[in-house]
Amino acid sequence: MIINTGQRTDIPAFFPEWFANRLKEGYVCVRNPYNQSSVNKYMLNPQVVDAIGFCTKNPAPFFSYLDLVKDFGQYWYVTITPYGKDIEPGVPDKKEVMESFKFFSKTVGINCIGWRYDPIFVNEKYTVDFHIEAFTKMAENLKGYTNHVVISFIDIYEKVKKNFPDAMAVSAEDKIRLGQEIIRIAKANNMVVKPCAEGDFLAKYGADCSGCMTVDMYEKAISAHLNVPRSNVKPARATCACYLGADIGAYDTCRHFCKYCYANNDLSQVRINEKLHDVNSPFLIGGFREGDIIHEANQKSWIDNQMSIFDLL
Repeated sequence: MIINTGQRTDIPAFFPEWFANRLKEGYVCVRNPYNQSSVNKYMLNPQVVDAIGFCTKNPAPFFSYLDLVKDFGQYWYVTITPYGKDIEPGVPDKKEVMESFKFFSKTVGINCIGWRYDPIFVNEKYTVDFHIEAFTKMAENLKGYTNHVVISFIDIYEKVKKNFPDAMAVSAEDKIRLGQEIIRIAKANNMVVKPCAEGDFLAKYGADCSGCMTVDMYEKAISAHLNVPRSNVKPARATCACYLGADIGAYDTCRHFCKYCYANNDLSQVRINEKLHDVNSPFLIGGFREGDIIHEANQKSWIDNQMSIFDLL
């Protein structure tokens, strides 16, 4: 099976010791955000967990714990955008993050890491030309360390309106111009552009619109074919083609405080949850509660041992 860590928060950046303890103890408990008394318990064992998916803006805090995931299949997305502290107040200097990216690429391998340049928004400061220039510099820096880059354009959800009231949807004209330029620049730096939940309007310009966290991506990362069951996780965006599975994070816990964040709804709750975090708890936030119903997840390996690595080529 696949365990995800990055749909609700940034575990490598803010909760590395907690996750390390979960790996050492071999299990994690996850409270259902929509039914607080319902708890799923997942075993963290490479015999049943084929891959762990990470999505982070700062992988460096987890570096000292990498030995704990060496026996697991893994896939890392690192988000690196050109925004300043006015938009991403808690994100480290982007030069540092790019160096961390390159270290990680050499550690886990180019098929196990991808760059996310998203979400893209446009305003008076972060213009189309600004994005083109910034993307060019970043792509040149990361050349040879990943084979693709994910892009998406900002979605104005209610929580985005609340935390980023000045945000506006990107116009169709700007999407096409930015998409074309980013595809051209990426190609010059040996990368394929993979739009995230943007439909297929960029396919004719050379983008791979098959999805950004797909079964195929995991298979290439672990060099094995996976017989995956149908996912019962409904994506936030109807056009999302990613394979979404068990996520062990919790909403309202990411302290990057990005204005465009899709996972934080109540910024004051983030600070409350920070105080409720216990590195020794099976839960990311808090612990067991009276009335909890514990569901032992039905876990098994999805690797098809009848196929070889050559079947994936």
